Amino acid sequence: MTREVIVAPSILAADFARLGEEIVAIDAAGADWIHCDVMDGHFVPNISFGPHVIKAIRPLTKKVFDVHLMIAPVDPYLEAFAKAGADVITVHAEAGPHLDRSLQAIRALGRKAGVSLCPATAESVIEYVLDRLDLVLVMTVNPGFGGQSFLASQLAKIARIKTMIRNRPIRLEVDGGVTRDNAAAVAAAGADTLVAGSAVFRGKGAAEYAANIAAIRAAADASLLPKPQDRSAQRMRVSDGGPVR
Repeated sequence: MTREVIVAPSILAADFARLGEEIVAIDAAGADWIHCDVMDGHFVPNISFGPHVIKAIRPLTKKVFDVHLMIAPVDPYLEAFAKAGADVITVHAEAGPHLDRSLQAIRALGRKAGVSLCPATAESVIEYVLDRLDLVLVMTVNPGFGGQSFLASQLAKIARIKTMIRNRPIRLEVDGGVTRDNAAAVAAAGADTLVAGSAVFRGKGAAEYAANIAAIRAAADASLLPKPQDRSAQRMRVSDGGPVR
C-alpha cells in the first residue's frame, strides 16, 4: 500500500533572526513535520543549534519535531533532545560504535527512533536493526550544509532500502537537495518522507512557503499514480471471466 507523502521543512534554511515566526509560518503553510538539523562542528563541518533552541520553539507548533542528530558522540545527548520536545530522534549509523544500543536508548525515552546514512554508507549497516527502527533517513547530500545539490546516485539506495523495509511500519525519509524538480524521482524510488530546506523557505511568509510545500507534495504524489500503461493493463486483466472495469 502506498503511504501518504510527508513534507518536512528543514529549519536549517529558515531565517534564524525570526526563527519563531518562521516556525509559525511553515506550520500555517502545511508542513507535516518540522525537521531540525542538529550539527556539532565535529561529526559534520558546521554548527547549528542544540536542545535549548528546540525547547524554545516547541510551544509554537503541535507538528511532529523530526530531530536529526549529526553529532558524535550521540548517546550522551539523547535524553536532552527528548526532554526538549523531539518526537523522532535520528542518529547516524556512522556516529557511534553501538547503533543498536543508541536505538534502544531512544525508544526507552519514549521517542521514535531513526537512523541516517551518509551517501557513502551502504544500506547493509541497518540490516540487523530494522526491527528497532521507526524511520530510515537517506542523505542525498554530504551532511553539514544546506543548499547542496541532490546526489542522484542515492536513488538506487533508496529503492534497495524500500525493499529491505518490506511491510514494516518504517518511514523512509530523504534529506538533501530535495526540490519540486526531483521529488517525483525520490518518491518513485520509495521514499515517503521528504525533507526540504531551501526549496521551502524560498520566498517570504506562509503563502509562498505553502506554494512551495504544495509543489513538492504534488510532484511526489504524481509519481505514485498508476501510469497510463499500468491502467490499461489493469483494464485488460480478466477476472471472473471478464475484464476489470
